[in-house]
Amino acid sequence: MTAVPTTDLVSIDVTGSAAGVLLTVSGEVDSSTAPRLREVVDAAFADRVPALTVDLDGVTFLDSAGLCVLAGAHRRAAEGGVLLRVVASSRAVIRPLQITGLYDLLAVEPGAGAGAA
Repeated sequence: MTAVPTTDLVSIDVTGSAAGVLLTVSGEVDSSTAPRLREVVDAAFADRVPALTVDLDGVTFLDSAGLCVLAGAHRRAAEGGVLLRVVASSRAVIRPLQITGLYDLLAVEPGAGAGAA
């Protein structure tokens, strides 16, 4: 697992294998941290991964900047034939995804904390 240099607000762990890349995101994804998430997502696509999983179970806040990163990841995955999975279980993440319609578009899967939502 690789820990990506992060801020006090967000941490992103990257785990890669032949099957794809797992991004485990914890903390707040907002206008100050979303650019870092975008860099990590871009790096995964640049490596031509077959699958990318973005685990947002540890995210406590998600705003429009984070939603934009996820929407862009969906577009790039569709264009590149990459399987994109988004995992989330907290209301802080699920609600903004539902309001914007991204919840259904991304086919968000429940995470380990699904019972706590």
